[in-house]
Amino acid sequence: MSTLYAALAAALLCLCAHANAQPAAALTLDDAIARVADTHPDLRLIDSRARVLDAEKDLASLRPALIAGASIENALGSGDSRGFKEAELSLSLASVLERGGKLDARRVLAQTRIDALAMERETRRLDLLAEVARRYLAVIAAQRHAQIAQADIDQRQRTVAAARQRLKAGASPESVVLTAEAALAHAELDQARAGQQTHAARQYLAALWGERDPHFTVASADPTALPDIDSASTLSDLLQRTPELTHFAGERRVREARLQLARSNASADLSWQLGIRRLQATDDVGLIASLSLPLGARHRAQPEIQAAAAELSLLEIEREAKDMSLYSTLIEAHGRYLGAQLEVNRLRDEVLPKLDQAERAAERAYRAGAISYLEWAQVQSECISTRRQRLEVALDAQRALIEIQRLTGQAFIAAPTATTAQGISP
Repeated sequence: MSTLYAALAAALLCLCAHANAQPAAALTLDDAIARVADTHPDLRLIDSRARVLDAEKDLASLRPALIAGASIENALGSGDSRGFKEAELSLSLASVLERGGKLDARRVLAQTRIDALAMERETRRLDLLAEVARRYLAVIAAQRHAQIAQADIDQRQRTVAAARQRLKAGASPESVVLTAEAALAHAELDQARAGQQTHAARQYLAALWGERDPHFTVASADPTALPDIDSASTLSDLLQRTPELTHFAGERRVREARLQLARSNASADLSWQLGIRRLQATDDVGLIASLSLPLGARHRAQPEIQAAAAELSLLEIEREAKDMSLYSTLIEAHGRYLGAQLEVNRLRDEVLPKLDQAERAAERAYRAGAISYLEWAQVQSECISTRRQRLEVALDAQRALIEIQRLTGQAFIAAPTATTAQGISP
């Protein structure tokens, strides 16, 4: 399971590829994962439950207690037995002899519960790992939105400057300048909103390790760098190794142990007692011994045996249902990822280059008086809108990739892609 955890941790790093030189204070995804692994209460809670189960295992390993007893008979009565002349004093030692392997069955059940808890901890660890990646991705997304907003501000500033030049030359009315300034203010609002979203996303991420006032910065990354992944049929074969399914193997052992314990109850326990008795009247001492065996133990154990057997038979159906659910989730995420990957690549290779060329041509045409401000502004808006579309599609693909990696525990990275805080990939 540690290998699976390491593979998933490496796989999730694809959405936070570092630049060649990052500030020392920049938080990386592996830093965030380490903080969560050290402090998250869900993991500490499971560790505490492990201590409880260890104590229960010690309790289950105890044999029936020895019972020391003392009794006095024929004392303080009426007639000749008045006082202690005819009293009989008995000292005894008693216990229960367990039959049917009850002690071993209890030990096995306690140990299988401990083993199942270890699997549960690994499952929860992987779920937290995926949640860290999602929240880290939200910070990256907000930063990228801020970069796109800055690009929008840059081109709107050029528009305002060009509109003012045309206004001074008497080739354009003042309303064009005001409209351009309004568009610039709108772009600045988008940037301010992205800054606030970045702050909120950092707080949301830091909440995973209990930090209330985060001051860290997140390492820059390019979420539009989407690696190739295997086919759905290949990935579905890896589902058998996911903790959500391997958990059923541990659960099967637990239920088998419960069934064995229930079957052991069909063998009645033998109660025994051994002691000595002193007769006060004759000052004689004698040995006393007794054995007792309850009747009907097998009949009384049948309902418990039937219930344990039914729970064991249900497990395979539960596993099959979970397998179908996981497979459906995998297929849906795989389709989402491939569709988003295709769209991101087409927007990068075909749409955005043409829009960038169109925006530069529109700027030249506007300055030359060949087109109106509205025509240039429309091209600018289309450029920014397409960049935002590409980012949103890429983020959806990254979320699908996180889900695929959480299910399979496999890495699909060819090489990390670096980016800078100032640049926006086309």
